Amino acid sequence: MRSLFRSRKLSHPRLGTTIVEVAVTLPVFGLVMAGLMECGHAMMVVHSLNSAARQAARYGSTEAITTAQTTSRATSIIQNTVGVAPTVLVKDGSVFDTTDVTPESIDYTTLPDIELNTTKSDKLFIVRLSVPYDSAAILPPFWIKGVTLTGQAVMRHE
Repeated sequence: MRSLFRSRKLSHPRLGTTIVEVAVTLPVFGLVMAGLMECGHAMMVVHSLNSAARQAARYGSTEAITTAQTTSRATSIIQNTVGVAPTVLVKDGSVFDTTDVTPESIDYTTLPDIELNTTKSDKLFIVRLSVPYDSAAILPPFWIKGVTLTGQAVMRHE
């Protein structure tokens, strides 16, 4: 009986240890969870940008659809899903017809603009959407600033 009482006495000094361990690990765990949540959200935004670019490019590939209508379709999709107005570029994609070009080596802002309703059949065009990460983030982006999330689709005009 005495040894049982004695073991209870020894456990009392350890009660503060649990509180200290939780106080140390909980903020670290919370930061890791917030980072995982933010990375998942960024991946969702990139997927939404790619999907909206693909849908807008498919819409713009048909006859009698203008570049302005394609841009409006892409903007509408992204504003409804992400809540941010994207920057939309509709460019001539004939640069992809050459074999020595990689997508990473292209400066998309310098490509010529294209008007889709006057474009010949079988001509490649690019719909590229971009959103600043700062405006699309769930949490205030204190660890990543100035990053732009992009999505694009390359399609032939029908």
